[in-house]
This record gives sequence, structure tokens and C-alpha cells, in this order.
Amino acid sequence: MDVLFIVINLIAFLLLIGALVYLKRRNVKFSYRVMIGLLIGLIFGAALHLIYGAENTVITSTMDWISIVGSGFVRLLQMIVMPLIFISILSAFAKMDIKEKFLKSGLKIIGLLLGTTAIAAAIGITAALVFNLDASSLNLGEAENDRALSLESTASEVQDQTLPQQLVSLLPANPFLDFTGDRATSTIAVVFFAIFLGISFIRLMQRNPESGDKIRQGLIALNDWIMQLVKIVLALTPYGILAIMTSTVATSDFQAIYDLGLFVVASYAALITMYIIHLLLISLTGLNPIQYVKKTSEALLFAFTSRSSAGTLPLNIQTQRTRLGVPASIANFSGSFGLSIGQNGCAGIYPAMLGIMIAPAAGIEINAQFIVTLIAVTVIASLGIAGVGGGATFAAIIVLSTMNLPVALAAVLISIEPLIDMGRTALNVNGSMTAGTITAKTNGTLDKNVYNDEHFDELTAEA
Repeated sequence: MDVLFIVINLIAFLLLIGALVYLKRRNVKFSYRVMIGLLIGLIFGAALHLIYGAENTVITSTMDWISIVGSGFVRLLQMIVMPLIFISILSAFAKMDIKEKFLKSGLKIIGLLLGTTAIAAAIGITAALVFNLDASSLNLGEAENDRALSLESTASEVQDQTLPQQLVSLLPANPFLDFTGDRATSTIAVVFFAIFLGISFIRLMQRNPESGDKIRQGLIALNDWIMQLVKIVLALTPYGILAIMTSTVATSDFQAIYDLGLFVVASYAALITMYIIHLLLISLTGLNPIQYVKKTSEALLFAFTSRSSAGTLPLNIQTQRTRLGVPASIANFSGSFGLSIGQNGCAGIYPAMLGIMIAPAAGIEINAQFIVTLIAVTVIASLGIAGVGGGATFAAIIVLSTMNLPVALAAVLISIEPLIDMGRTALNVNGSMTAGTITAKTNGTLDKNVYNDEHFDELTAEA
């Protein structure tokens, strides 16, 4: 009988996939189809949960098949991360005017990313204190205990290194190994490798313009090629989101989510507050924040539903260039740097909140010195955070282990991880777009006519 129910569930899922395909043929906007995929995934997943229960064998087997679409989509996003980061940075150098100062723009972008991460950490700390979050009152179930063991294993590797050694590990000793994502800091290592190659390209352009121009044309062509690959993957988003949300809701422990509801509320209070601060920073440069909200909403929706900063990179860059008037070089730099440096949500708010939440359980007094140290460690730990899954966990491990806090207690949040990760990812992407927009405005290179134009096309995420 179970097999029959599984077949029925899969037929229903395929019909929903077919409905999304039909909407595409009817030329429904991509962003609308992503949202529709999210909503019907929530409804379908909730229905399965109510009918069978989260731990029923029918649900387990059904989700195993549905994961071909959901997990397959995530793996394809992971596939494009390294080449996407690498070529985005190199193409930024290729599209940069020879007189343009990379160091000035690059340092300004990094400064904004790290500075806003410090603010985000302070907001996360404030939210945790206001909502009185305390991990000592929570119990670890079987899933949480398994996650705790995994976190402790990863933390033991981090704790073997001093902070200076961790900073040195950000540099690429073997860039080809880092392209495989073998190390926790592989993402930032690839960024550094691309920057070194970009700087050498600038020197080549100055000393041998003829050879440099050939390299430039090759880089731009390679960028166009990689972007076609990206579009193929992104075109699958509505179906991937449908599968991911179905699986997430169908297998969720609603009681655990209810028990941890305060942390969810506190997290989103902090995320929304930081988003408002981004808008305030935009307005301080003399730009209209309402215009910014309207033009970035589609990219943020994609980030929210996909939970992938790296997967959102093409839309991030496209939004900055075609809607906000940011030059291509700055858009590529801010988008790429934002994947591995200073993610406001995953590397700012989240680990800082965990630090405050776990400190009482470890018997550590939360005073001014502890808070200042926590903010400083959070900013440093925000270097090298991966843009697809696991970034927040890695940042939390570094912060908690450096602060001598029990890493295992971070596992109590496993049941609500997907729920808060959607908001964190959207904030990460918004942070990088904010950094690019402010950098271009303060450099005097922002096209105000493009920024203020009320008419703009839909972002293209189709192959």
C-alpha cells in the first residue's frame, strides 16, 4: 500500500512541475514563477505532512525521489560557484578602464562589507539580548545530537589553528585544489587568485597593450560563455524551489519550530533592521531608497527562495548594472567579494546571536568586553564564507570556538535553519549590492539617469 501512496505523491509532484512548465510557455515572468513555485511547494509539503506525518516511511521515500529535483538543483548551483566567482572577478578587470583605480574601489567595497558586518553583528547581539535568547533552556533531540557531533568534528579542525594561521589559510597555496572547494576557505582563496591574475593583467595592459587586448577579449568571451551556463542552471529555479520547499515543509518538525519560534522572530527582527540600515546608508549618499527597493526586489526574491548567494550572483550584477547604474567593474567586484567577505546575514547577525544565546549555557558573563570581542571576532570570521550552503555554519564554528563557547549547542537550531537561512541569504545579497551602489556613487561613476529611471526590464534568468 505504501508504494501506491508514494506513486500518487510523485504523480502529484510531476503535475505541479507540469503546471510551472505551462506557466513558462504562457510567458509568465520568471520572478512570478519562482514565487509560485515557492508557494505551491509550501502548500504541497504541508499537505503531505498533515496526511502522513514527518517521519512516515511514505514521506521518507517520496522525498528521496523529489530530492532528485531539489538536491540536484542545489548541486548544480554548487557546480557553478567557483567558475562564476573566478570569471566574474577577471571580467571585472577586463571591463575596467585602464585609468580606473582598482585599489580604491576594491578597498572601499571590502570596507563597506566588513563595516556593515560589524553593524550587523551589533544588531544580532542586541536582538538576542532584547528577546532574552538562552540555549541552556533548549534540549537536543536525535537530529540535533547528530548535528552537534558534526559541528564538534569541524570545530576541532579549526581549533588546531591560531587566528593568524587561520588568516594565512585564506591565501591560495594550490589554487587548482581550491577550485574543487576542498578547504573551508577555498572560496576566498579563489577570489585572491583571481585578484592576483587581474592585477597582473593590468600590468600587462600597461606594458604590452597588444597582448593585453587579446587577453581582454578572451576574458570577456569566457565570461559570456560561463554566463550561458549560469542561465541554464538558473532557468531550473522554479522547479528546484518547488522541490526544496516541498521537502522542507513535509519533513519539518513543527513542534520544534514552535519551540524555537522566538529565535525565528528575533532573527527576522534583526535581519529587517539591518536591511533598513542598508537603505539608510543608500539615502545618506543622496540616492532615493524607495527606487533602490523597487529595482532590487527581484534579485532579493531569488536569493530568498534559492538560499544561494552564489546562485544569485548573475542577477546581483545585472541589477547593479542595468537598474542601479553601477559600472560593470564595480558591480562585478562587489558581487564577487560579497560571496566570500562580510556576509551581513550569515556571517554577521547569525554567529553574533548564537554567541549571546550560548554564553549563559557556558557560564560566561555577557559584559561590554565580551560584546566588543564578539563583534571583532565576528568581523574577522566573516572572511572566506562560502556563498552556497554551510557558510553560516562555518562562520558560527569559527566565532564560537574562538570565543571558547560550546560549538555543539549551535545544533539546537537545525530544525529552523532553512527558515532563517532564506532571510540571511537575501540580506547577504543586499549587502553586496549596497556596497557596490555606494562605492559607485562616492566615486562619481554611478549613472544617475539609470538609477532614477522608473522604467526597467525584468531580470533575465532564462537560457
